[in-house]
Amino acid sequence: MPARFLSILGVLVAFCSLNITSAAEPVRVGVLGLDNYQCVEYAVMYNMPKTEAALARLTPEARQDAEQSMKDFAGLRVTVALPIGSPDIPESVENQPKWIAQIQRPGVKIVSTVEELLAECDCVMIFSLDGRQHLEQAKKVLAAKKRLFIGRPLAASLADVREIFRIAEENKTPVWSASQHRYSPGFYGMRGHPEVGKVLGVDVYGGCPTEPHHPELYWHALHGIETLYTIMGPGCESVRCVSTPYAESITGVWKDGRVGTFRGIKQGKPKYSATVFGDLGVSTAGVYGHGVPVKGIVPTTDRYMGYEAIGREMAKFFKGGPAPVSPEETIEIFTFMDAAHESKAKGGTPIEIKVVK
Repeated sequence: MPARFLSILGVLVAFCSLNITSAAEPVRVGVLGLDNYQCVEYAVMYNMPKTEAALARLTPEARQDAEQSMKDFAGLRVTVALPIGSPDIPESVENQPKWIAQIQRPGVKIVSTVEELLAECDCVMIFSLDGRQHLEQAKKVLAAKKRLFIGRPLAASLADVREIFRIAEENKTPVWSASQHRYSPGFYGMRGHPEVGKVLGVDVYGGCPTEPHHPELYWHALHGIETLYTIMGPGCESVRCVSTPYAESITGVWKDGRVGTFRGIKQGKPKYSATVFGDLGVSTAGVYGHGVPVKGIVPTTDRYMGYEAIGREMAKFFKGGPAPVSPEETIEIFTFMDAAHESKAKGGTPIEIKVVK
């Protein structure tokens, strides 16, 4: 065999070996903030794949779905976490110690500074409960050119939401945020549902607890409002909010004349779902975490997805995929909520989204 060919072959073998080694290295994920249970959930998802024994207990359809999740999660590892809490949020004070203990079980290292965290990861999840902190936290992550996912609420003001995306663009580093409700199969599966067809409108309902340190709708109702956008898509033009001790009733009118509503349940046991109106029919949506209805019957004994569905989207993003929700749509969702706040303050007067500052 000619010496020149052997030399080229040697280079190719070496190159391939380097690629194999590189491909085998996991994408290291860091967690900023440990007062939110989701940080533990994703560490377990990415670091502790299901065993064959666990898969064997599933139905064939559920097993296929679980195996798809495992494929999406492969190549990621949560390596490091930084505890951050908020003394004026009781949930943060109460829960952070147990989440710190639990996240170490999948092998996650606890560090004491943002700089240490950034040195030991390739991308970051911000899961501190406090949206007031997220802009300052995001600045450091984006300056380090680390891909970033921020759990809801993205921020505690519309100005901070816009600034986070501006900084991301300036640093040419992608960031996104979404509620886990966006990827609940029974919600996103209503767009193009064969019994509904083209979505003409939707009535969403869900819980609406509030905290004094965040705008009312940002704290929890945003999960239901994001469900509204999941099914309707962006393009809302005006918002009207009627508030009573029982509910926040918010109506949005889209540019094409479609109407979507959100009922924020303030009294009574909350449930998370919707009624969807289409050109082919009307159907209830699935309930959070479960699949789409068939002939009006909502499945509740199928495989519960919960955080797993959005975990897939996060995994694809951390491995180099595009942000699945655009900055424009996310900004519109927070503008929708601010318009609702303004409408409520003005006694239910409709507010055009374009005038919200």
